[in-house]
Amino acid sequence: MSNNNTAERNRFEGGVPRHIAIVMDGNGRWARARFMPRHAGHRAGVSSVRKVVETAGELGVEVLTLFAFSSENWDRPAEEVSVLMDLLLRTLQKESARLHEHNVRIRLIGERSRLSLRLRQEIAAAEELTASNTGLTLVIAASFGGRWDLLQAARQVAEDVQSGLLSADELDEQRFSGYLSLGGLPDPDLLIRTGGEQRVSNFLLWHLAYAELHFVNTLWPDFGAEELKAAVENFGGRKRRFGRTEEQAERLSRA
Repeated sequence: MSNNNTAERNRFEGGVPRHIAIVMDGNGRWARARFMPRHAGHRAGVSSVRKVVETAGELGVEVLTLFAFSSENWDRPAEEVSVLMDLLLRTLQKESARLHEHNVRIRLIGERSRLSLRLRQEIAAAEELTASNTGLTLVIAASFGGRWDLLQAARQVAEDVQSGLLSADELDEQRFSGYLSLGGLPDPDLLIRTGGEQRVSNFLLWHLAYAELHFVNTLWPDFGAEELKAAVENFGGRKRRFGRTEEQAERLSRA
């Protein structure tokens, strides 16, 4: 093995996250700094998505969740919303086959009823095409909000209790997690937010309880493979205790 490859391997000896979640922020500011319309920044951001997905797969990340469009983004100017929805549609149409060839499984979470019929059909087709893939799971959060997710889960729990399918005494954290949009997937180990802001912005509120947070000033269209690797390297140096003492955590990590 070359010295370069050895250095790259040693860079992640602290461990690679099973699940990385990313708030892709800064497209509009990237475009404004270049005297370009906001939609140019969103289009430039697609290239970063491609680089990050490829790099996550190479690193052995199991799940990558990208915050593409939030519940609150519906309040943006209609023209920008239209551009974002069209961009999501065209990206799925263009990238689904390539992702399938690379064994990537696609999954969308969010309030689908607010999406156009054509986009819902494209999402369903991409999910069906890649359903049996066993590599990286790419989760796209579109029309998604953490509070919406908790509310829809609570409603489903209430319906199941009312219908007799579930007893209130049976409800615990693990069972409740199954009602949430990421049911069946591990919680994110690492949250990355680009663009300099330091907040979770109504993202995966339940699931981020013990995630490591990594904020960078880099605007999303400038975020690529090396920036992702730097975030993973930083993650490897964190001490994750999950409420335990440092001694307890160390004993568990050695077990």
